[in-house]
Amino acid sequence: MDRYPPIADHGLVGDLQTAALISSQGVVDWFAAPRFDSPSIFAALLDHDRGGYFRLAPVEHEPTCRQLYYPDSAVLVTRFMSEDGVGEVVDWMPPDTGNRVTDRHTLIRAVRAVRGTVRFTLDCRPRFDYGRSDHQVSVDGQDAVFRAPGAALHLRALFPLHRHERDVRGTVTLSAGEASGVVMTSCGPDGEAPPPPSVGWITEQLWAAVDYWQTWVRQSNYQGRWPDAVYRSAITLKLLTYAPTGALVAAATMGLPEQVGGERNWDYRFTWVRDASLSVRALLDLGFTDEAEAYTRWLGERLIERLDLPGERLQIMYRIDGDPQLSEEILEHLEGYRGSAPVRAGNAAMDQLQLDIYGEALYALAEGRKDGVQPGYQVWMAAARTLDWFADNWDRPDEGIWETRGGRKDFTFSRVMTWAAFDRGMHLAQEFSRPADMVRWRGVRDAVLHQIMERGWSEQEKALVQHYDGDVLDASLLLVPRVGLLAPKEPAWLSTLDAMDRKLVSDSLVYRYDPAASPDGLRGSEGTFSLCTFLYVDALARAGRLRQARYAFEKMLTYANHVGLFAEEIGPSGEQLGNFPQAFTHLSLIMAAGSLDEALDRANRR
Repeated sequence: MDRYPPIADHGLVGDLQTAALISSQGVVDWFAAPRFDSPSIFAALLDHDRGGYFRLAPVEHEPTCRQLYYPDSAVLVTRFMSEDGVGEVVDWMPPDTGNRVTDRHTLIRAVRAVRGTVRFTLDCRPRFDYGRSDHQVSVDGQDAVFRAPGAALHLRALFPLHRHERDVRGTVTLSAGEASGVVMTSCGPDGEAPPPPSVGWITEQLWAAVDYWQTWVRQSNYQGRWPDAVYRSAITLKLLTYAPTGALVAAATMGLPEQVGGERNWDYRFTWVRDASLSVRALLDLGFTDEAEAYTRWLGERLIERLDLPGERLQIMYRIDGDPQLSEEILEHLEGYRGSAPVRAGNAAMDQLQLDIYGEALYALAEGRKDGVQPGYQVWMAAARTLDWFADNWDRPDEGIWETRGGRKDFTFSRVMTWAAFDRGMHLAQEFSRPADMVRWRGVRDAVLHQIMERGWSEQEKALVQHYDGDVLDASLLLVPRVGLLAPKEPAWLSTLDAMDRKLVSDSLVYRYDPAASPDGLRGSEGTFSLCTFLYVDALARAGRLRQARYAFEKMLTYANHVGLFAEEIGPSGEQLGNFPQAFTHLSLIMAAGSLDEALDRANRR
């Protein structure tokens, strides 16, 4: 068992309220409950000794392992092959279909021997509250329960368990065709144990989960060239969605480094207005209107709740229930992934000023209109009042999309999305005949455009640049043609795209900016940003550079992990870095696939 397997050496399972990462060695080394943003129960990825894990795998020390998803589902199969036999561990969490908040979450781990004889061992080592809370454990035959302040974890196995200090172990030997399993349930301290499982019950639960996911995927109207990658990305976005509110977390994990040994180790288990808003278009492109509607409602609530309060009308991120408090703390007792410290829980960037979020919020509200997803009266009035306020408050320096901690600047991307905010607001008001100060909004929209072209343009680079006081290029501006600020084949945009090719692109992979030229106030370096690579594909496709776009897209797909998942970044040696899997990467994959499909189809018709 590797102390710290590669970040990409994991599959994701979840029940639409929380999720677990399981390595190809059969180890659950990340699980937080009862919600994505709750303290962890297993966090071996952040500290192998103190974080806790749940291993279920053959006794043989190093069998050959292969991990895969059951087709079009979130059911994860880990196969172990050795001279003695072939065994499988099948992991899933029964999806929450009632959308009710609950503290009860179940992970089912089924085992079976495919060929020969396989002896599986179970080693369950929970460490509650990021490893800060002690717990008591009791074992009775095939049942075990761990109790900690405010939480409990029940194990019910189909084979004997025994206590080992604070942990629980067990073994089961299976011959070809035989099956067994264990059901793990996390709950409150007074929660009851789950009913005793049986092989038949586990099998029923397995097929119920497969049917749920495959039925959901069949709602998609995608008929393009890359269905496997697109469907896997859609399932991943669904797994990262908190069903009771419709909010999408940026990633399932916290603290995983953007550079091993570095300090860029953030907590991403929250909802960024930017990420989730762009996911609306990606989900609608695939036909998933229910998810888009749920997020639109969540966003509308955020707009309404701050209308009569001082200060900003939106925060850049929230907890999944809309709570704006995300205070950041350093977990000094955890060593971090391969020594990458500090490990942070919470996110101090919540207080940053990032003006682009108003554009993304209006973009989300506007994108649903052609799919029958439109804001109701209250949400519209909140959006309109927000734009009225923003008309007086848009022309300010901010921290920018990348949450740099090096001071506020006049970031060009923030102005691009400011333009989009007023443009989309005007479209919504006109299409649905809603009350709006159109004259004022039009004046602001036009003023922003003039400012961008006059101050955000670099004659040296012949391109739009990161901020008004320099010549640094920024890949966030790849969204310019998608939001419509410039036409995708306009000379100024093509010149910008050429400049990015020269400065930000490395064999089709894209850096978000030149770190040497644009310090963000932090030590260390970073890899290419997978989000930016897919935005690059989108921009190339819109510009008609189809051969280049297809090469970049299909090459990027080769950097996915063994089950089709992406983290935030790709490092110098091709390894995945950052929190995992990252929603922004997967939604941009869907966007890029759609744009490229449409462009290739148009070219073929011609």
